[in-house]
Amino acid sequence: MKKRTSRKKQVNAPLHLKKNMLHVHLSPELRKKLKKRSVLVRRGDKVRIMRGAFKGKEGSVIEVDYKKTVLFIEGISRVNSRGKDVFIPIHPSNVMLIERKEEEKR
Repeated sequence: MKKRTSRKKQVNAPLHLKKNMLHVHLSPELRKKLKKRSVLVRRGDKVRIMRGAFKGKEGSVIEVDYKKTVLFIEGISRVNSRGKDVFIPIHPSNVMLIERKEEEKR
């Protein structure tokens, strides 16, 4: 399959399939505990950035954007041209889940 067709499928995928693209890798400790390789990231989960300019930084997930398939992480921001602090979108494949937000439902 061509690069452009796979890219088009990812961008135009329905939301229930884009949800699967929001799975993130687990830290070695969580991997042993949960016996899984990756899980769906949720707001409040603590993650470490593994790739890019913010490599090594950690923070909790503030927002998960299903439509754009990106995460917004606390502390990862820049000042825009108007002087406002805006969060930088991070792709889920570039982060690793360190700590899950525990709830009764989960």
